[in-house]
Amino acid sequence: MKLRQRNRASVAVLLSVLGFTIPTGLIAQVVSPDSLVLIAREIIEAANYVGLITLDADGHPQARVMDPFPPEPNMTVWLATNPRSRKVEQIEADNRVTLYYFDPAGLSTVTLMGTARLVDDSAEKAQRWKPGWEVFYPDRGSSYLLIEIRPIRMEVVSVKYGLMGDPATWTPPGMDIHVN
Repeated sequence: MKLRQRNRASVAVLLSVLGFTIPTGLIAQVVSPDSLVLIAREIIEAANYVGLITLDADGHPQARVMDPFPPEPNMTVWLATNPRSRKVEQIEADNRVTLYYFDPAGLSTVTLMGTARLVDDSAEKAQRWKPGWEVFYPDRGSSYLLIEIRPIRMEVVSVKYGLMGDPATWTPPGMDIHVN
């Protein structure tokens, strides 16, 4: 027990040196699903970008940075890509994906695990467009493809919000998500 208290104290000292403060007792805090979603949304907004992780033909994870749309109310996330990119081939072969958001200012992460669906619908593509993307997608019809990520699980770690993993297993606070 004293070792665990010493480890927590060491973490608190390190974080205070880095300019963070953690309210006492918030390590391995249990939060409601609604609170976890609200905290996750704030981290996602602060992160700006997301890492999309797919699996290649050999089962190796392949990660790349993407410019996501904000999550929908049910935490579904939309991304855009070139239809000839490797990620499209990888999603067609195995639609299991992970999204990883990191906010360095808050030392916070959100991980969404779920399934991806490729969407080549002109109405959806018209709704989901960002200014400046003309450089990447000169022809919205043929050079622009959407990826819809439907999460099944979310995990959150945040120094800023005092959400840390279980002291023994480091398992982060998380929840299952059921998207219709």
